[in-house]
Amino acid sequence: MGHHDNRTSGASGPAGAAPEPDPDRGTDLGPDADPGTVEEDGELAALALKILVAGGFGVGKTTLVGAVSEIRPLRTEEQLSEAGELVDDTGGVDQKTTTTVAMDFGRITIRSGLSLYLFGTPGQDRFWFLWDELSQGALGAVVLADTRRLEDCFPAVDYFEHRRIPFVVAVNCFTEARRYGAHDVSRALDLEQGTPVVLCDARDKDSGKEVLIRLVEYAGRVHTARLLDSVGPQAGSV
Repeated sequence: MGHHDNRTSGASGPAGAAPEPDPDRGTDLGPDADPGTVEEDGELAALALKILVAGGFGVGKTTLVGAVSEIRPLRTEEQLSEAGELVDDTGGVDQKTTTTVAMDFGRITIRSGLSLYLFGTPGQDRFWFLWDELSQGALGAVVLADTRRLEDCFPAVDYFEHRRIPFVVAVNCFTEARRYGAHDVSRALDLEQGTPVVLCDARDKDSGKEVLIRLVEYAGRVHTARLLDSVGPQAGSV
């Protein structure tokens, strides 16, 4: 597993240039955007945060959402067909028989008053147009990675870096895959300094929950720093 000097070379989809903002649809998440939603429940206000779970085809996004969700997860999986073989790259995931065609959805309560709504993105190139809609208002994202096919998560990494959406890379430790340390994965993906890399088992609820907690903590620091940067010059001029 070596360093990839130009992960966007020859790539299409989310890794490409960002489309022009559509004023009718709102803008991409910026430093001043409010990624959370406050829901009133009697006299208590609960904070609900939107989290994306992204990554390559067959990396374990549906598995992760299903493992941690406290409600029955919404899944939009369909059987792989012979027609789809012409447009979907199934290399390395020959045993996979279904695919997400829209999104996965689940919910998990991290602590009293804090819930996460999880949106799993489709992995194939032909469904990438859905990412712009799913990313609206997201606090951050989890990019699942498989060290046997690490290049499959380059588009997701580029997508979130380009739109300044905080993310963590979660290495799904498949049994038959060679183990690499977080530092090795970070170097191979050429991640921006400070981007967390965590090892996990997408099938395990506790492991998945730890990934989400790490993301919430990291995204909170990023959004706070951006807010302070935006108000700093104004406060100093008074």
